[in-house]
Amino acid sequence: MAASDHTILEQASGWLRQGRKVALATVVETWGSAPQPIGSQLVIDAEGNFIGSVSGGCVEGAVVTEAIDIIATGKPKLLQFGVADETAWKVGLACGGRIGVYVEPIT
Repeated sequence: MAASDHTILEQASGWLRQGRKVALATVVETWGSAPQPIGSQLVIDAEGNFIGSVSGGCVEGAVVTEAIDIIATGKPKLLQFGVADETAWKVGLACGGRIGVYVEPIT
């Protein structure tokens, strides 16, 4: 689900107030074909609920899955998706391009 930066951060704040554990994913690098620009964000809770967009399709599914692990461990991670990666076809980047998504737990 696409949303404005303001809405994404409001949702993160609301979920935190409710006592949910939350992670924030931010596009920090793009090269070639990328559906979302640098700075695009996705907020995810520990149950896999999310709002925002960092790419679309399977990339977002992979980011949500990683975010749940990051929430559990408390350790941020830089995720890379791209044509040089054998997972490019699986996550929907077969048309070319590369993105870097930094995912961090927030409190």
